Amino acid sequence: MPIVCEPHFQKHWYNWWRGTLYWVGYGAVYLPEGFQEEVILAGLCIEGPEYPLVLYPTVMNSLPATSRMQKISVLLFLAWVCFLFYAGIALFTSGFLLTRLELTNHSSCQEPPGPGSLPWGSQGKPGACWMASRFSRLVLVLIDALRFDFAQPQPSHSPGEPPVSLPFLGKLDSLQRILEIQPHHARLYQSKADPPTTTMQRLKALTTGSLPTFIDAGSNFASYAIVEDNLMKQLASAGRRVVFMGDDTWKDLFPGAFSQAFFFPSFNVRDLHTVDNGILEHLYPTMDSGEWDMLIAHFLGVDHCGHKYGPHHPEMAKKLSQMDQVIQGLVERLENDTLLVVIGDHGMTMTGDHGGDSELEISAALFLYSPKALFPGAPPEEPEVVPQISLVPTLALLLGLPIPFGNIGEVMAELFSEVEDSQPHSSALAQASALHLNAQQVSRFLHTYSAAAQDLQVKELHRLQTLFSKASADYQRLLQRPQGAEAALQTVITELQQFLRGVRAICIQSWARFSLGRMSFLLLHLLAAGIPITTPGPFTVPWQAVSAWALMATQTFYSMGHQPVFPAIHWHAAFVGFPEGHGSSTWLPALLVGANTFASHLLFAVGCPLLLLWPFLCESQGPRKRWQPLGKNEAEARVRPEEEEEPLMEMRLRDAPHHFNAALLQLGLKYLFVLGIQILACALAASILRRHLMVWKVFAPKFIFEAMGFIVSSVGLFLGIALVMRVDGAVSSWFRQLVLAQQR
Repeated sequence: MPIVCEPHFQKHWYNWWRGTLYWVGYGAVYLPEGFQEEVILAGLCIEGPEYPLVLYPTVMNSLPATSRMQKISVLLFLAWVCFLFYAGIALFTSGFLLTRLELTNHSSCQEPPGPGSLPWGSQGKPGACWMASRFSRLVLVLIDALRFDFAQPQPSHSPGEPPVSLPFLGKLDSLQRILEIQPHHARLYQSKADPPTTTMQRLKALTTGSLPTFIDAGSNFASYAIVEDNLMKQLASAGRRVVFMGDDTWKDLFPGAFSQAFFFPSFNVRDLHTVDNGILEHLYPTMDSGEWDMLIAHFLGVDHCGHKYGPHHPEMAKKLSQMDQVIQGLVERLENDTLLVVIGDHGMTMTGDHGGDSELEISAALFLYSPKALFPGAPPEEPEVVPQISLVPTLALLLGLPIPFGNIGEVMAELFSEVEDSQPHSSALAQASALHLNAQQVSRFLHTYSAAAQDLQVKELHRLQTLFSKASADYQRLLQRPQGAEAALQTVITELQQFLRGVRAICIQSWARFSLGRMSFLLLHLLAAGIPITTPGPFTVPWQAVSAWALMATQTFYSMGHQPVFPAIHWHAAFVGFPEGHGSSTWLPALLVGANTFASHLLFAVGCPLLLLWPFLCESQGPRKRWQPLGKNEAEARVRPEEEEEPLMEMRLRDAPHHFNAALLQLGLKYLFVLGIQILACALAASILRRHLMVWKVFAPKFIFEAMGFIVSSVGLFLGIALVMRVDGAVSSWFRQLVLAQQR
C-alpha cells in the first residue's frame, strides 16, 4: 500500500530498524517483497516535518491488535500442549504408582467378621468384642526414626580387636535390662516398614493396617484426615479416652479423635527439644491422673537429630539417653492392666534421612512390655522380624476392639498365648483363635475390595480364598473336639499364616501394577506435541541447541548436590531466611524446599527464549548491498548497488514479527518435546522394571522427580516466553510513539 509524500522525499534513503525503504516513483513509497505494512510506519519520515504526510489511521490501529492476537494464540497453544503432557503424566502415575481404592467400611462389635461362633474364651467376659480384651489401657510411645540398631546393646569385642564404638549403641540399655530381668514380660522385635518411609504414611499404616500409596509422599507437607477404618475410630466408637501429645501431624490425620491433645509443630528439623520437652511436661502428670485409656506420645528429637547431625553424632547419643530415661519412668508407673508399646515409625540412612526403602530406612525397633507375664517363653537370641502393620490387628484384639476393616496385617500370635495355663494346647488354641479372627477380617476385606475395584489378580485371589476356606473348616472342626489335637492346631495356624502373608503379597503386587494403555496415552501426547515443531522458519533454533539447553538443566540439578531420591532432598532449605522456623505454616517450607530442588529446571526454562536471540547478539557488523535512485526523472528508476551498514542484533527480528512469534512457538514446542522424551524414558524404565527389587528405591522416585521437573520447567517456559513477548510489545509501542513524535 503506497503512502503519498512530497517530491523531495525521493532524494533520501531511509535506514530504519526494520530495514531499508526505497523510492520507485514520484510521490509514493513502496515496500520490497516480503515486507509487512507496518514497516511503513517505522520507515516514514524522519525527514521533512515541513511537509504534511498522509498516514492511514486504520493501519496504525490494526497492527498492535493483530500482534496481540498472534501472541495470545501462541501462549494458548503452548498452554494446551502443556495440558496434554500433564494429562498423560497423571494417567501414567495413576497406572504405575502404588494406588488403591480406599474403602469407608467400618468394623463393629455387632457385626462379626465371618460366620461361626465367637472365639474360644470370649463369651460372657467384660470388654469382650470379637475377642476378650487382655489389657484395658495402652501407652504408645512413638519415637520418630527409632532405627532397630538404636535399641541394640554395645557389642562385646574379642581381646586384641579394637572395640566398635558407635554413639547410638547401648544408649537404650533399659530395654536390654528389662529383657534380661523379666523375659516373660517383654519382647524386642525388628519392625519392617513399607516404603515410602515418611512419617505421615507410616502413621496411616500404624493405625489402619493397610499399605500407604506411594504418591502420598508429596502430601507429607499437608496431611489429610484418614477416611479408612482405623484404631482411633474404633477407640472412639468404644468410648475409650485417647490422650495425645507430640507431632501435630496427628491433628490433621485424626481430627476430633482425642479427648485431650497437646500438639507441637513438627517441621522445624533443626529444633531437637521443643516437641520432646513439651511432651515431658505433660506425660507423667497425665499418666498419674488416670483420665485416659490410651496415651500416645510422639517424640521427634531422634528424627530431628538425624536430619541435623546424622546418627553418628554425639547429639544422637544424648537424645537416645533421654528417651531411655522416658521409658524407665513409664515402666515404673505402669499398672498390671496396661501395655507399653515403644516403636519407631521408620529408620534413617547413614546421613540421617529417610523416605526410601533401603534396609536402614525400613528397619525400626518395636518393644513391648507388660507388668504381668505376657510371653510363655524366653526371648530368642535374635529378635523376630515382623511387618510393621502387624501391630494393628494385634493391638485391636488385645484391647478388645474390632480389627479395622481394611487391615491386611497379621496378628503377632505369640502375644495370645495362655501364659498362666501350662498346657501347650491352650496356647495353640488361643493363637489359632486370634489368627482365625484376623483371617476372617482380611477375607471379608478382600471380598468387598475385589467387588469394588477389580484390580486384584483373579487366579491368585481364588487360590487364597480356597486356602482360607480349608483352614477355616479345619479350625471349626477342631473347636468341636479340642483335646489332643496339638499337631492339627499347628497345621491350622500355619495355613492361616500362609493365607495372611499371601494376601499382603498380592495386595503389594496388584496395587503396584502398571497400565500399558495409560502409558500409550502418554506416548501419543509426546507425538502430538512433536508434530507442529517441523514447520520451517527464518529464525529456527537447531535441535542440538535445544537438547543441550535441556541437558544443561539436568546437569545443573546434579551439580548442585541433588539426587532424584527422597533421602537426598535438601530439607535444610526450608529454613533459609527462617532460622527460627515457620510456626504452623507448612506451605512456605514446602515452597522453599521445592524451589531449592527444582531451581535449575526453572531458571533454564525461563531463559530458554534466549536461544532465539543469542545468534543476533553474537553477530558482528557487516556490509550489505542496498539500492539508490540515480536520475531525477521519477518515471524511471535505475539503481546501483552500494554498501551500507546492516541492522544489528535482534532488531532484524522486527523485519517479520509474525515469524518472530512463530519462532518462539517452535522453540517452546521443541523444548517441551525434549523434556517429554526424558519423561518417556523414565516411564519406560519404570514400566519395564516395575517388578524389579529396586523399583520403589530408584525408578519410582526418578519418575516422580522427572514429572515434577517437567511441570516446573513448563511453567517456567510459559513465563519466559510471555516475558519476551511483553518486552517485544513494549519496544514496538515505544518505536511507534517515537515515530509519531518525530512527525510532529
